[in-house]
Amino acid sequence: MHKGLKSRPNFSFLFLSILQVGLNTVEAVWPLPQTFISSSEQYRLNPQTFYFGYGRQSAAQPGCTVLDSAFKRYFSLIFLDFTSGYGALRFSVDQPFRVEISVDHDDCEGYPSEDSSERYNLTVSAGHASLNAETVWGALRGLESFSQLVYQDDFGSYFVNKTEIEDFPRFQFRAILLDTSRHYLPVQTILKTLDAMAYSKFNVFHWHIVDDPSFPYQSRSFPDLSAKGAFHPMTHIYTQSDVRRVISHGRLRGIRILPEFDSPGHTKSWGKGQSDLLTPCYKGDIPSGTFGPVNPALPSTYKFMATLFKEVSSVFPDSYIHLGGDEVDFSCWRSNPDIRAFMQAMGFEGDFTKLEAFYMENIMNITSALNKTSIVWQDVFDYHERRSSLSVVEVWKEGCYLCEVRRVAKAGLKVILASPWYLDQPGPTHNWARYYTVWPLAFKGTEEQKKLVIGGEVCMWGEYVDATNLMPRLWPRASAAAERLWSDEEKTSNVDKAFPRLQEFRCKLLRRGIQAEPLYVGHCKHEYQGI
Repeated sequence: MHKGLKSRPNFSFLFLSILQVGLNTVEAVWPLPQTFISSSEQYRLNPQTFYFGYGRQSAAQPGCTVLDSAFKRYFSLIFLDFTSGYGALRFSVDQPFRVEISVDHDDCEGYPSEDSSERYNLTVSAGHASLNAETVWGALRGLESFSQLVYQDDFGSYFVNKTEIEDFPRFQFRAILLDTSRHYLPVQTILKTLDAMAYSKFNVFHWHIVDDPSFPYQSRSFPDLSAKGAFHPMTHIYTQSDVRRVISHGRLRGIRILPEFDSPGHTKSWGKGQSDLLTPCYKGDIPSGTFGPVNPALPSTYKFMATLFKEVSSVFPDSYIHLGGDEVDFSCWRSNPDIRAFMQAMGFEGDFTKLEAFYMENIMNITSALNKTSIVWQDVFDYHERRSSLSVVEVWKEGCYLCEVRRVAKAGLKVILASPWYLDQPGPTHNWARYYTVWPLAFKGTEEQKKLVIGGEVCMWGEYVDATNLMPRLWPRASAAAERLWSDEEKTSNVDKAFPRLQEFRCKLLRRGIQAEPLYVGHCKHEYQGI
């Protein structure tokens, strides 16, 4: 017997019910909206007589870069096989259909931020859909939902059903992390990931841009960092214009770009282009020729960091910046006589967590002077005595991660949860459900403490991931986490009910050119056609 059959999920009943209602299951909006009422009344759409437009009362009007480009993008996503000759014989019989967008605030030229509203209401009726939102970012989420409501019959005609949606995200921070240091990811791959993120309503791209293996960020202030620290100084770097492209592509999709420059550990590649930054390790009384974490005892370290972060703050517009702070190996610091002498002078009495706290405190002072809110990995919280200086803590370690979430929230700090969503980790192949059945607020705490959990993050570390396998490893499993972070928990707690919806959403991703891996046995009407 095929060993895969033993663990087959009990989806047969659902398959039957889906087949009975055909492919136009109107519940097929992923992530599931907060309230969703639809009927079987359907309206035919003809690309020749279909329009997006601005409502008369809308604060945004033609010329709004975010919405103007979204209208073009979503027209192509809704009518994927449309060519200008389509429907020439029958467009006269089709009623025109207009989608009217109204927003309360004209934030067309701005950037999404941590308190941007993504709330929208969508009503679809005969010949007309109205989409109302507080901001253009909410309008983008509504356009995504509308695009998912449209379906085709077997003859290629387009339809949408009578629908009412009121929607907003459960969590404000819904992120995906990509690691571009362990393997370089071409800019095109990052842009395609941002496209796919918008389809699942993710709103933060956490760019883990540098680490031990390579330093691909091309700095204006310190060009040697990438010239000597990248895998290749010309082909494996992100120029300033590459970074601007990523930021702009994200902005047009309502996605914040959050850079991470992790220190004092994870910095081997930095040392190649910046002498005296890393700590020389010793073997007895003699330097061994190897280097450890950033040297926290030298004033030149903080001068360098202040200049680097000033540049990073001007390049990346988001108010958040990720400072890392995880997995610092103390053995090199311990071996170095200058570090030991510095610790004695500071009264740290051989406690290296105090030394790291001192270093992180200095870096956080630099970034807060630049008006940035810093995020750190949980390690910094765990050993930090002066926790009041921290702002946002990202929980990543395995074990009882909700215990850690509770500790951070109890200390009055904001929390981002990443532990259950490490998608690079090996696991059973049919494991989307384990990313779905995560309950981020299932810890003992007050309402105020639970409000401090601002969201979650899907992490795709790069040891075994590059542009060849990123897409299928990320999608559609990341979409399971996306629904957990967007939708009402009570309405989306059942894996069996979610399965056919996610399966249909995965087919939509394929149709849009995203190589999302299959969830189980089955087929899509339009199979993936290659690049």
